[in-house]
Amino acid sequence: MRPFLLISLLLSTSAIFAQQDTVSKHLDEVVITATRSPKLLKDVPVQTRVITADDIARTDATDIRELLSSELAGVEFSYAKNQQVHMNFGGFGGQGVLFLLDGERLAGETMDDVDFSRINMENVERIEILHGASSALYGSNAVGGVINIITKKGTQPWELRLDGRLARHSSQRYGGVFGFRQGKWSNMLDVVCTSMDNYNVKNGPAPKAPVVTTIYGDRTWNLRDQMVFSPRKNLHLTGRAGYFFRQLERTHDKPERYRDFSGGLKAEYAMTDAANLEVAYAFDQYDKSDFLRQTHSDVRRYSNVQNSVRMVYNHTFPKGHVLTMGADFIHDYLMNTNLQGIKHNEDHADVFAQYDHMFSTSLELVGALRYDYNQHDGSRITPKLNLCYRPLEGMNIRLGYGMGFRAPALKERYYDFDMAGIWILLGNPDLKAETSHNLNFSVDYAYKTYNFTLMAYYNSVQDRLAAGAPFYGTGADARQLYVRYVNLDRCSLYGGEMTAQARWHNGLSAHLSYALTKETLPTDGNGHKIPNQYMPARPHSLSGHVDYEHRFSRSYAIKTSLSGRWLSSVDNIEYKDYYDVDKGTIDVNYPAYSIWKFSVSQSFGRFLTLSMAVDNLFNYRPDYHYLNAPLTDGADFQIGIRINFF
Repeated sequence: MRPFLLISLLLSTSAIFAQQDTVSKHLDEVVITATRSPKLLKDVPVQTRVITADDIARTDATDIRELLSSELAGVEFSYAKNQQVHMNFGGFGGQGVLFLLDGERLAGETMDDVDFSRINMENVERIEILHGASSALYGSNAVGGVINIITKKGTQPWELRLDGRLARHSSQRYGGVFGFRQGKWSNMLDVVCTSMDNYNVKNGPAPKAPVVTTIYGDRTWNLRDQMVFSPRKNLHLTGRAGYFFRQLERTHDKPERYRDFSGGLKAEYAMTDAANLEVAYAFDQYDKSDFLRQTHSDVRRYSNVQNSVRMVYNHTFPKGHVLTMGADFIHDYLMNTNLQGIKHNEDHADVFAQYDHMFSTSLELVGALRYDYNQHDGSRITPKLNLCYRPLEGMNIRLGYGMGFRAPALKERYYDFDMAGIWILLGNPDLKAETSHNLNFSVDYAYKTYNFTLMAYYNSVQDRLAAGAPFYGTGADARQLYVRYVNLDRCSLYGGEMTAQARWHNGLSAHLSYALTKETLPTDGNGHKIPNQYMPARPHSLSGHVDYEHRFSRSYAIKTSLSGRWLSSVDNIEYKDYYDVDKGTIDVNYPAYSIWKFSVSQSFGRFLTLSMAVDNLFNYRPDYHYLNAPLTDGADFQIGIRINFF
């Protein structure tokens, strides 16, 4: 499949359908993630991708993993041997990508990533995405990007909707949203429960790398409530609480359980028409445990608790200049039976300042400095500089530099974990912080009902944190293999993305995106290549969808969507025998693959919507279910219903 040919086809067909000189309405949305101050998407000085509520509804995604897989060309999710999910986002793994929920960090990790199943899409308004260290305002864990999931607030006097979806392998999803807005109060409650059975998949003979034979289902509950009290027009007080539960059964006698408890308070105060202040406190506790059925006991083996306080102040000057200042404090607690010492704490504090200077309506410069203090890693100053030039109506040319750093996580400092009898993974208290320099360039142009974006980036990473080369112990442990977290030599990541999207007035719309990702293989202190502990990024990827919607009358409308993604093959260096690394390494090629989905939804009035979909439309089955292959055994037929009561 040739991405440039498809983009050319999209451009050449635009003249046939264009009817009106308007810019796609989503460019007039207000976004906040790029600068921590409200900006129209079309005017934001830092390249920002927005996934809208309409995009989420079209994909019918259950969680953030399912959504990002279908919407972003440069992202891939792979799996560990125990099927914990790992994300690769433009060459950066989960520890280098910061996930936020309404601007708040998420505690806990599974295989160095957040638990993606706890981020449900039931009541999400939009998702704002930054690539690379574009924003110095978020600090550690944001070297590879920021993904901010923003939920809906209660805006209607009353609203209640229920939905459900059924699919293969007894896959079920049931959800509901209840909200109201009365006087000074508004509230939004969403609940989602899901389930799927375990099932087996087949592999060909003599695989060259580890394969999956059983795909494990799970049972989840996800509840979140958010209440807003506005005693005055310029003061809004928000309280939120959430609970998440997931149970996964690898064995009947000892299922695994994952829980999360979260809460927070936030005050937003418009001091004047030009100045506003936001103060927030957040609590998040993520636990893992084993449920012993014989004794009916729940044995907790992991707990990560984060308490954070933040303050952000914005002041807009008469000519449109904006000053943003703020501070954060985070107390991080980790209990893990695989840690040396079992329990560890860490404090982190930062202050930042940003000035957005408007030279004219066509030229804007944003500069920022952030000072971080980490209890174990000391202090660090990271700058950011972004220039935005608008030579034509609807065109933005952006050039940016951002310095990023990532302090070693408590696990990377103190781990002591037996990896299924293969290696013992050790922490390293002498680790240095990972630093990076990010350069990015982008051009986007909105014309009539079309939008085109070209983006390129380069990241240079020093002292990258990773698991090093395995080594044998001494004495009685002479045949025991160990792997220690280390700082690697300098490595680089570069790539780019091209996107074309259109929305025509006959109900037809299209989106096409191509991503290029190149990364250097890390080396140890002696310059030797180290086999990648995670699956490397695929060099080329392509995603797109074509949608059609039409309202026949006030009581009937139809929407159809054809979406798909193609990922190129990728090579990786791995050990021939994980139990005997002296046998050397082997180059493993993971083949390209493509997955497509077709969906149809019918709306009857404003109260009832019926949907049907075929995922994996062309019945793709990998010859080998490698850890970065789609874990599927063929086409999946899905049927769903949504009821809006009022």
